[in-house]
Amino acid sequence: MKQKKIPQRKCIACNERSDKKALIRIVRNKDGEIFFDPTLKANGRGAYICKEMACLEKAIKTKALNRAFKTEISQEVYEKLKLELEKLESK
Repeated sequence: MKQKKIPQRKCIACNERSDKKALIRIVRNKDGEIFFDPTLKANGRGAYICKEMACLEKAIKTKALNRAFKTEISQEVYEKLKLELEKLESK
């Protein structure tokens, strides 16, 4: 029997490849909103990041999200993403 293919994605901060479900998807929609996508299916341009604060910090420092979304990202958005990641890590 043929095995089902597991989608792989790369973290934009540490460049590690991992299963799609093991990463967090960050989305920029048509309205310019940037947010975590827990469903992994929201409309918009997506970027993947590990479920670790260190990777989010590195993405902010290297402006990896700015490059992925081809736009300047405000500090408020980064703070919101940090808070949401802290909630995920505490679960």
